[in-house]
Amino acid sequence: MSILSILFFVTAILYSSVGFGGGSTYLALLLIWGIPYQIFPIIALSCNIIVVSGNSFNYIRAGNLNLKLLLPYLIGSIPLAFIGGSLPVEKKFFEILLLIVLSVAGLLLLFKFKSYDNKEENYKKVPIIISIFIGGILGFVSGIVGIGGGIFLSPILFLIRAAKPNHIITTASLFILINSLSGIIGQLTKSSVLSEIQNYWFLLLAVLIGGQIGNFLNLKIFPTRILALVTAGLVLFVAIRMAYKLFI
Repeated sequence: MSILSILFFVTAILYSSVGFGGGSTYLALLLIWGIPYQIFPIIALSCNIIVVSGNSFNYIRAGNLNLKLLLPYLIGSIPLAFIGGSLPVEKKFFEILLLIVLSVAGLLLLFKFKSYDNKEENYKKVPIIISIFIGGILGFVSGIVGIGGGIFLSPILFLIRAAKPNHIITTASLFILINSLSGIIGQLTKSSVLSEIQNYWFLLLAVLIGGQIGNFLNLKIFPTRILALVTAGLVLFVAIRMAYKLFI
């Protein structure tokens, strides 16, 4: 389990450096390590909350919160994240859905990583109904799989040029935090999984430390664009490793 803790630690560093929690990669690592899949989501969502709580606090303190941008996505996502989290899912379907989530997320990051340092101020106002619809879809998928959904929301917002990069990153972090809380509540309706997480406390500690380091790297050292590219590489590597385990 020491190797798994190190991998969670590294994942938390990379993901937190670009405002994400790392839920999708935690899930894939748990699958590769053969952890009982019923408790995957509760572990991943708990790690998400630990990592992005620090990010969200720092981003808000820096004045990057844009409530007009965030709220419509949350209106759509919160109830559907709960519903998705409460649904029972067969293991094979869960594994395939997670593989798709990882692959799409990695490709979105890879194609849009340059946008993280984009200083151009030419933004488009997205209709509220569309924002709610996007939030609902992301929330539902996030609840089922056990992620926060920000790794999808952030590239989408960059693609449609919805706001400044700092506002988008802050929105993604808070989206992950609140969706993860909603998803956990939904997961807890299925069985007494809360008691199981105490057996994996070392993973929570690893991401707590890694998340703080990643946030420091983002704020003080490396350009966010470079960190996003490295994170995309990690996501795609884990997706390939997971595909190998599933189909070969």
